[in-house]
Amino acid sequence: MVSVSDLLPVEAIRLDVAAEDWRAAIGAAGELLVATGSSTDAYTAEMIRTVVDSGPYIVVAPGFAFAHARPSPAVLRTGMAWVRLARPVEFGHETNDPVGLVVALAAEDASAHTEAMASLARLLADPETTEALRVAPTPGAVRAILVGESGESGESGESGEPGAASEAGAGAAASAPVAAAAAGPAVHKILTVCGNGLGTSLFLKNTLEQVLDRWGWSRYVTVEATDTISAKGKASEAVAILTSREIAKTLGDVGVPVRVVDDFTSTTEADRVLRDTYDV
Repeated sequence: MVSVSDLLPVEAIRLDVAAEDWRAAIGAAGELLVATGSSTDAYTAEMIRTVVDSGPYIVVAPGFAFAHARPSPAVLRTGMAWVRLARPVEFGHETNDPVGLVVALAAEDASAHTEAMASLARLLADPETTEALRVAPTPGAVRAILVGESGESGESGESGEPGAASEAGAGAAASAPVAAAAAGPAVHKILTVCGNGLGTSLFLKNTLEQVLDRWGWSRYVTVEATDTISAKGKASEAVAILTSREIAKTLGDVGVPVRVVDDFTSTTEADRVLRDTYDV
């Protein structure tokens, strides 16, 4: 199991970085990936190209961008970089601008870093942890928070009335997923989609799974993170696709509902979208 601490050395963390625009912000994160041996300069260009081609879908939560590109020869080993900006910059995202934190991922493949992404998503969903990271005075202090050396980080950032969510899940026990389970072992599939299938879609997958666990629906609904090309082929297997506004436009009509999520770390928003999907 690969953790955040395995992928993010203290040397890959920079604070109060000056960046004129979003390109410079991604560039600063890319420089750290290069300096710590995770990638070459070509990968930094690929991360920038991803935004140019697909839009600012990497801005997955208010103030937070998760920069990445597909695995390529420019990735030397899986690693991460953390850049907190001195002044937030605009990425062009409709709801989550401006961005003050850029985390970059260089991944050798689509699977080795999934547990680390799930852990990071949980941390960034917690308001207290987010605030602590915002004011942490040194790279060492940031890393200590991320690896849990500074105390409890919290399982989920939003209380989101978990009791109410659990009650909703229990009350919906006779709805579609449970009825399907009565007929056989398998169940519904939801796809979370991003441009590459290994970064932002994993954030959303983790958030949805937290809500499904709370509802008691995990045995009835599976969540799969995938990319835009694969999603078009897999759409017929799913009851819905959840993604960003930019990726939804790219997907177009795929024959199943495509739901837009603005904050990929928000269990409250995920709860709302799931209720809308299942009419509960």
